[in-house]
Amino acid sequence: MCKDTQDAQTFLVTPTKGMAYIHGIAPKMTVFIENAQHPLIIEIEAHFSIVGRNYVDHHFPNWGKKLLPTKAKKFKSASGKKTSIGTIIKEIIIPHRKGNIRLNPEFVVLENAHLQGLLLGTDSQRMYGIDIYNSKNRHITIGTNNEQISTWNIPNTYP
Repeated sequence: MCKDTQDAQTFLVTPTKGMAYIHGIAPKMTVFIENAQHPLIIEIEAHFSIVGRNYVDHHFPNWGKKLLPTKAKKFKSASGKKTSIGTIIKEIIIPHRKGNIRLNPEFVVLENAHLQGLLLGTDSQRMYGIDIYNSKNRHITIGTNNEQISTWNIPNTYP
């Protein structure tokens, strides 16, 4: 128990002054959807999984036929208010050397989201037991009920 702030130890690792902001990169991986590669960002700040209308229009031309209703029509994000068109379910395959993982997350299609891929929010992360460990070598585990299925090492690449 810390009785006095003088007890606190100092971490020896410190960022270059004025440059710490470049280290906060969201984990990004390549997944397969309908036998094609797509970028997937695993975002811990997003409450729900999303994809932009422009992206689905370009990559999944018949997506409108499988559109499900979304209860909420307006969403807020750091970049402003977003309008929901509906929800789609996309089977994603995450490649792994010990066996691929198949997930079926729901993505809210947003009219005015400018994403170059899909964003996996905390809704799907909790459902599938996805944990992100941010250390020198970031890694991601997937599994539920205390059963770890797979681990990915995501290299930290800085600009």
